Amino acid sequence: MGIRKLEHVGVQVKDIEASIQFYQDIVGLQLLDQFPHTDSALQLAFLGLDNQIIVELIEGYNPDLPSEGKVHHIAFTVDNITLERERLKSLGVQFVDETITTLPNGAQYLFFYGPDGEWIEYFEPKQK
Repeated sequence: MGIRKLEHVGVQVKDIEASIQFYQDIVGLQLLDQFPHTDSALQLAFLGLDNQIIVELIEGYNPDLPSEGKVHHIAFTVDNITLERERLKSLGVQFVDETITTLPNGAQYLFFYGPDGEWIEYFEPKQK
């Protein structure tokens, strides 16, 4: 199979600076790179962990983003979803549903909104 890993998820945003701030301060990613696209109408930022890009933010493609954002959701693995939910709540993050959902296999997830309405999922795999 040719696929080795998830490279990154591109998210169209209205305000790249506000989105960088959110993905750093709320989600916990590091800004790895930021620069204008070769199309001067577009601005790009790349965020991730341990020098690995996870999210590409793109400003300028479409100022009329749909209410759910341009990507349905981005999922991040967390160690303790209950603690993360409380941390997000203390930061005033708006949840899609404040309830943590437990799947039949024991994994748990929670969705919250990013600054442009994109859905972000925190996912805790089944405990072994």
